[in-house]
Amino acid sequence: MAGSAILRHLQAKGVGTQQVVVRTHDELDLTNQAAVRAFFEQQKPDQVYLAAAKVGGIHGNNSYPAEFIYQNLMVEANVIHEAWQAGVKKLLFLGSSCIYPKLAAQPMSESALLTGQLEATNEPYAIAKIAGIKLCESYNRQYGTDYRSVMPTNLYGAGDNYHPQNSHVIPALIRRFHEAKITTASVVTIWGTGTPRREFLSVDDMAAACVHVMNLDKATYDAHTTPMQSHINVGSGEDITIKELAETIAKVIDYKGAIAFDPTKPDGTPRKLMDSTRLNSLGWHARISLEEGLRLAYRDFLNNNS
Repeated sequence: MAGSAILRHLQAKGVGTQQVVVRTHDELDLTNQAAVRAFFEQQKPDQVYLAAAKVGGIHGNNSYPAEFIYQNLMVEANVIHEAWQAGVKKLLFLGSSCIYPKLAAQPMSESALLTGQLEATNEPYAIAKIAGIKLCESYNRQYGTDYRSVMPTNLYGAGDNYHPQNSHVIPALIRRFHEAKITTASVVTIWGTGTPRREFLSVDDMAAACVHVMNLDKATYDAHTTPMQSHINVGSGEDITIKELAETIAKVIDYKGAIAFDPTKPDGTPRKLMDSTRLNSLGWHARISLEEGLRLAYRDFLNNNS
């Protein structure tokens, strides 16, 4: 989802297809160091956008913690190291808002990193993403590279994973409400209490932010070697409760039934709102409203999953 959005944005900015090298998972296993090394030796890219990751919601993170930490660590270690070996000077690494402590002060600023315990349900994934930040930071400090890290908030949009168990909250709810509408189910039951607050960002806004950060001159992006300050938050600046999110998705899908919550299931972090002041000061702001983005996401779901 993220990589495809970045590619769309680059093409919209006039970057020709012959200038961009992409690989699907089937074409290149990024956990295989030898394969990654061969790719960089053959292609010799000038810039790298590292959007590949194993991702999922609470169920996926809880069920496959070993896969989440191992695969993400291997992907970022192989790509960042082999990019350096091949002489790549500019790289952008995509992290996640889950790098911050479970009870971090809201909104979460970049300085909150490593100041408290992580949310237990996605700690392995978060540890891997923190390692990615530190890889970029360390190669910058030691080798003078210009490897940047952005921490997007919860993403959704075209190309999302709509798996009934292993997807994130928005695609999972889009699928649940769509199926409930088709079967005329009287109620949709959602994990948790509905009270946690979450921030969401259209993947197309995220892509615009990534290209914006990559294109900042090095003097402007002046903290890329500073411990605890080398990453940049990317968010919409607004959050809503899971209950409000469910109601908005039901409205977009035109589901008329009831919405119930199961408090015996985990809620996750009470609130996750990014402080994107730093990125805003560097000239980028989110443009796509949540309802507009959800309508676009539902259209994508209908085109590809129904």
